[in-house]
Formats: sequence, structure tokens, C-alpha cells
Amino acid sequence: MDSHSTPTSGTLGPQPTVSGLEPLLSIETLAEYVGVPVVTIYRWRTEGKGPRALRVGRHLKFALSDVQDWLATIRESEPGTPPAGR
Repeated sequence: MDSHSTPTSGTLGPQPTVSGLEPLLSIETLAEYVGVPVVTIYRWRTEGKGPRALRVGRHLKFALSDVQDWLATIRESEPGTPPAGR
């Protein structure tokens, strides 16, 4: 992967960036990472449940920091306890 390519693996680990810009994940990469079908990500978006996205032309991209923030909001506060505010 060169410095101009986008992440394609299912990991959200360190990814090459262009001039220090934050990596953008495709909807397919996000779906693979969280282990759900792509249609689930689209459904979550219509229900207002998924992470914030950027629209680049007709494509959805997800900033790594937005995905990490969203994951923090759905994490259990303690094992077996729903996240705060749910």
C-alpha cells in the first residue's frame, strides 16, 4: 500500500496517511471491522446509530477518529451493563 492508497484491511491499526491527513475508511472496511454486513451500516445510518460519515462524491468514507468515538459511545460501561444513556 503506498501513501496514496486507502485502508483495505479489516484492521484499524496504523494506516499510511497522505501528508499527515487522518485515514478514511470505506464502508466495506468499517463493516468488516465491526463484523456486520455493509447493509447494516447503511441501516444504522438511516436510524442515526452509526458513526458520522463524509460523503466524497457518491461514496461514504469514515474518519478513523469518528469511528473510534462512535465505538466508545456503544461500549459497555461495565461487563453486562448497557452503555450510559441507553
